[in-house]
Amino acid sequence: MKTEPGVKTERLDIRITPAARRLLQQAARERHTTISQFVLESALRSANAVLAERSRLALNAEQWTAFMAALDAPPKSHPRMERLLNEPTILDPQ
Repeated sequence: MKTEPGVKTERLDIRITPAARRLLQQAARERHTTISQFVLESALRSANAVLAERSRLALNAEQWTAFMAALDAPPKSHPRMERLLNEPTILDPQ
């Protein structure tokens, strides 16, 4: 997981327990990297996963069929919404 190219100018400080630091040190050694790089890559991977959950839609075959049927169905009539959208507003010329 790469970050944006360019010079690193921002700093992020966190407080952790000694046990957490030891764990991160051990994991970073296993990956042959620094603690900072290990934490940054792990945090970015997690952030991308969280954001991907909000941008992807996973459906099984039955759900996909229902979803497509809903998209293909004609729109429902909403008289109150139609009336609202057809009423003049303060932005309309008088």
